[in-house]
Order: sequence, then structure tokens, then C-alpha cells
Amino acid sequence: MSKNKKTKTTKGNDSFSRIKAIILSVFSENPGKGYSIKQIARKAQVKKKDELKLVANFIYELELQGQIKEISDGNYAAVGSLNAITGIVDHVSSRFAYIRIGEDQPDIYVKSKDLGSALDSDTVAVSVFKTRHGEHPEGKVVEIIKRGRTRYVGRIEVSKNYAFVVPDYRKMHQDFFVYPDNLNGARTNDKVVVEIVAWGSPEKSPEAKVTDVLGKAGENEAEIHSIMAEFGLPFEFQPQLIKEAKKIEEGITQDEIKKRKDFREITTFTIDPEDAKDFDDALSIRKLENGNYEIGVHIADVTHYIEEKCLLEDEAFERATSVYLVDRTIPMLPERLSNELCSLRPNEDKLTFAAVFEMCAQAQIVKEWFGRTIIHSDRRFSYEEAQTVLETKQGDFAEELTLLNDYAHKLRKERFKKGAVNFETTEVKFKLDEKGKPLAVIPKVRKDAHKLIEEFMLLANKRVATFVYEMKKGEQKNTFVYRTHDYPDPEKIQTFATFAKQFGHAMDVEEKSISKSLNSLMDEIEGKPEQNVLQSLAVRAMAKAKYTTAAKGHFGLAFEHYSHFTSPIRRYPDMMVHRLLQHYLDGKASVDQTEFEKKCLHSSEREKRAADAERASIKYKQVEFMASAEKRDYEGIISGVTEWGLYIEIIETKCEGMIRMSDMDDDYYEFDERNYCIVGRRNHKRFTLGDKLMVRVKKTDIDKRLIDLVFADTQLLSNKAPAPRKYTEAGDDLDFPESLANRKKKKR
Repeated sequence: MSKNKKTKTTKGNDSFSRIKAIILSVFSENPGKGYSIKQIARKAQVKKKDELKLVANFIYELELQGQIKEISDGNYAAVGSLNAITGIVDHVSSRFAYIRIGEDQPDIYVKSKDLGSALDSDTVAVSVFKTRHGEHPEGKVVEIIKRGRTRYVGRIEVSKNYAFVVPDYRKMHQDFFVYPDNLNGARTNDKVVVEIVAWGSPEKSPEAKVTDVLGKAGENEAEIHSIMAEFGLPFEFQPQLIKEAKKIEEGITQDEIKKRKDFREITTFTIDPEDAKDFDDALSIRKLENGNYEIGVHIADVTHYIEEKCLLEDEAFERATSVYLVDRTIPMLPERLSNELCSLRPNEDKLTFAAVFEMCAQAQIVKEWFGRTIIHSDRRFSYEEAQTVLETKQGDFAEELTLLNDYAHKLRKERFKKGAVNFETTEVKFKLDEKGKPLAVIPKVRKDAHKLIEEFMLLANKRVATFVYEMKKGEQKNTFVYRTHDYPDPEKIQTFATFAKQFGHAMDVEEKSISKSLNSLMDEIEGKPEQNVLQSLAVRAMAKAKYTTAAKGHFGLAFEHYSHFTSPIRRYPDMMVHRLLQHYLDGKASVDQTEFEKKCLHSSEREKRAADAERASIKYKQVEFMASAEKRDYEGIISGVTEWGLYIEIIETKCEGMIRMSDMDDDYYEFDERNYCIVGRRNHKRFTLGDKLMVRVKKTDIDKRLIDLVFADTQLLSNKAPAPRKYTEAGDDLDFPESLANRKKKKR
């Protein structure tokens, strides 16, 4: 072959490669749209007969590969997308969503009109465009792979010929259309559960039917039940579960006692919240002849009563955790077990699984033992009662409590010395009237009595995990359920350090120094206005703790190995740990890791669901409280900055609301995503995390659990500028539900 022919062939190949790229691009960027072979050829600027034949052959090849298909009119369209990426919809705004495609991958920005019928939490295939939206790729949903949910909770508005349900879920930006035949007795202003029967589109509301009527909107029972329904929490135990629990015998046989270490004659007590009914941990203490103390951490032996592969076991696994809403507990186990058989009530013999430590005066472990015990609790302390004894050095078991508190202080000091992170975030509780209405918001205060119990529970969890890990030498360890916490992402820590610097606090972001630096910062900000904001941001910068069979250690606690052993009444992973620990104490072989990893993943997911539901119930009560609170100005601090507004934490009540961009009308404000602030385009006013403001409540929305704030007629307290007032379109996703009259205008 001559040199000229080689050159000509190479150019031909390059040309057809270009044509192929154009063809792929046409199908990829226009998913679902049909094209004839001639249309494709024109787009590829192909005119010669031989090239047309190549185009046709390439299209047939794509069809054989299943990447495109012939549609009804004879044209060809992409199947899904030729460059589709799978992800989960995060519908943050009525105008746009992000598709989360995994860690270390940028989310894909999708306009609402390009979502099709996809809703928040759906798993979708998304086609990525050449264009970008800021730092994010932009795309379009081309296929719904899996629906995230089919049931929603909301408030219904009934008209003569139809009804609409306004969903509580703030990431659901469409109402549900309901025909009269599907009302199930619901009336205007009822809270209802609906199931989708026909998926909508950006222009058309989804169609639904009412499956449950929860009560009148605004009433405590209806609102709490709506939260339970929203998160798929169970309302009750099925009758067969109650029946199975009642069959369990209460008595303790002599044969069972012989299998256990008997601690009934040793001083033992429990310390729990005042309103607790399930006491799942107790401490025993006695002085040994050598001067050391033996301290036992005794945990309710739930797995003695619940056998594997029974209905109660299946239900415990399914629920995976108890859920603590503001006015009730949704238990993992029926009351027969949680409050009676397993609860370590005073003056009763109880079966337990224990971690027992011989400790010297420096709180160092000399010996340890793990196994099943029987105890007889001498006293049930509330945290408040135990704290009074610690402070006055008088009362029941004052000597024992004082000694345990001294050991707890030493254990805590040692933890922080080794790099544990001291996060003392402020939690709140509510004083409720008989109808559940909040009368006051009360910050929870953690004192020595709380920390005493915490330290010994941490010690037991750590030592159980370490004991099982060290049972086998070499790389092949026994499969076990660990509670792990990874090192924080360096970029998130750097961002957090930048914010902390704005308040005059320096941080060392080197991996080996993060723990020490964070602890120094927490000490510096204690009692200062920015404390809650920086503590919350620090927690957000951390990795999430999870259950896994991988023994990766716990960054926050600075433990090489950690598990959950101490709360089997309310956590399924603790039940797994009890079973596995006994399995290995009996000298049996390691269990299947794959099976337990799946259980760990399920437990982590259920834990997140519980936490989200608990936060939703707290938010509901905060909104309800602020709705009836005194109409006056409140001092607040900026706790979050987004493109649709400023989140403000009201310092006095710890309630969080939002000043929306649309209420800031003295300038056009733009969101600086990198620096988490908003800046006025003309006046250059800047609002960032930690700025103190005076605000007042504009309106509250119980359904969406939102508090809408506006600036008070005062200036910023901290430093920067008068309160701004300028309009922007950002934040329309937080608008209050539109009236039925407006919705009537929407086309079906």
C-alpha cells in the first residue's frame, strides 16, 4: 500500500470516528426523542452514499447492542441514555434537584422540568449534558429505576369534584390529586396518608388515594402520627407478637442460675432518666481483698428470652431500634419484654450479660471477665437522684457512687488524652400539657451522673469489641459487629477550620492533630454565642458512625475497637453482639461475614430513620411552641446559609427558623457557596455563619414544620451591617402551601 493510500484511509477512519461521536451525542443529549436515519445523517453532516451506508450500519449495530430501539413511527430512540448515570434524587427545591451518585462524585444538577415523574429519593438514570451548573454537571432524568416511596402524609383540602393533599414532606413539591371515590372518608383539614396510583410530571400532579385518616391537622395525635407514617414507623405490635411475648415464662430456674455467675449479694443499682421504664444496664461494685474494686456492667439478657428465627426476633430485626419522639417511645420490643421480663427493675432477680472489671485505684483494668450473670438490683436511681448524692455525698450508696464517679473522671481523662473528641451538643426537651402542647423548651443538661453511666458503658463496649478481636491471632479474625467512625474528610475539616477562624479560633487540620485541636476549640467556645453553631458544624464535618463487620476503629472515641453491647432492649445490633460473644465464648467457629454485614447495613439505615423521625418531632414541637410564643423580637445567630436564605437559631428557645431571600429587599443577595455566606450585589453587605441578629417570627407552618423569620428593626449585633432587605427568587421551595383556589387553576 502506498503512502498516499495509508493517509487517505487514516483520514477516513478519523472522519467516521467523528461521525460516530456525533451520532452518540445526538441520542445521549436527547433521550427518548426519535430520529430517522436521514435525520441522523443530516446532523452528522453526511451526504456521500458510502458514508450514509456506514451511518445506517452503525445505527443497526447500536440497536443490536440494545442501546437504541426502533419506536412506533419507524424512528430510533435511545434506551435510557447512552451515557446514563444511576443516582438518587435529592429534590431540594421546587425549581431543581440534585442527583446523588455516590461518595467522592459531584452531584448532578437537574432542573425540575427535566425530572419527568421522578420524585425525591427515587433511584433514576440521568443523562449528563455538556453544560454545567456552577461546580455541578447538569443533566436530565431519562429513566425511573426504583421508586423511593409510594406513600406520603399530608393535609387534605376537599372540593366538590376533587381534592388535593398538601404533603408534609418538604422535598415533595407537588400536591396529590384525589378523586372523590378515593377520599376514604377524609374531610378538609384532616391529616391523611395517601398512596400514589398514577405518577405525575412537572406539569401534572400525581394522582393518589387516601389509605388512612390520622385526625385533624394541628392536633398532637394527628401530627405525631403523621410523622410516624412519614417515616414508616410502626404504630403497634401485631397481635401474634403480643401473644408470643406473653408465652415467655417469667421464672428463673435453678438450672439457669447454675450456668451464671451469681451477683445477687453484691451491691448493684441502676441510673436512668426519671421517666424511664426499661432499665437495660446496672452497675455492681465491691471491694476486693487486694484493695482493688470489682465493677460489673450488667446488661439485660434479651437474647435469653428471644430465640433466633422466631417472630419476636424477626420484628426486632425489622425495627432495629427503639424510636424516641417528643411525647412517646416506639419500642423495638413489646412491653412484656422491654418493661417487664428484661428490665432490670429493683428488688427482683434478673438475668444479665456482663462485662466485669477488676480495677486499681488509677482506674486501670487489672482483670476482665465476660459472661452471663444473675443480679438483684438494690436501688433504682434517676439521674437527678444520683446527682444529688454525688453533690451532697449523702444518701443511698453515697460511697459507691462517689467512687464510681471518681473512676469515671479518670476514664474520661484517659480517653481525651488518647484523642477522643469532646462534642457536647445542646439537646432540648419539652414541657408538655395534658394535650401534648409545648409549654416550655428546656435544654438538657448533662451532669456527672450522666457521664458516670456513659463512661462505664463506653468501657464495656470497647472491651467487648477488643476481646473478640483479639481472640484469634493473625489476619483471619472472628466475624463481629463493630460500631465504627472514620476519620473526617480533610476538605470538610479545612472548611470548618476556615469558619472557626472567622470567630478568632485557630485549628490544626493535620490528621494527627485534629482531635486535640477540636477539643481545644470546644473548650474555647464553651459559653460563647457561637458555641452551638460551631459544635453543630463540627458534627456535620465528621464522618457518620455506622455498624459494620469491618474492625476500623472509632475516631470520635479514640478506640481501636468499639461495639454496642449495652442496650439490647432498644438496639438490635446489641442483640447480635450478645449472641456472637456467647458463640465465641463457647469456642465455636467464626460466623458468615456476608450475612452479618447485611444486618449491619439494615441496622444503620434504621438508625438513620429513627434519628430523622426524632428530629422531625422535635422540630414540630419547636414550630408549635413558636407559633404561640410571645410576639416580640428574639436574638438569633446564623446557623446555616443556603441559596434560598439564612437559617437562624433563636438563642433563647434553641428553635431554628429561616429568613428567606425573598424577604431581604434592600439589595439583590447572592449565595457564595464556597464561603457559606450571602453578599449584596450593590451594597456588599455580607451575612455568614455565626452572625448575631435580632429577628421576629413572620409565620409558622405546622404541616411543613417551618418557622419563617424576618429581620427585626434593629441592626446586626455582631459587627457587619444593618439588617438587609432585598428580593431574590431563591427559596421558593420553602413557600407556604398555596390555597386551593390557586391549585384549581392547574391543569389535570
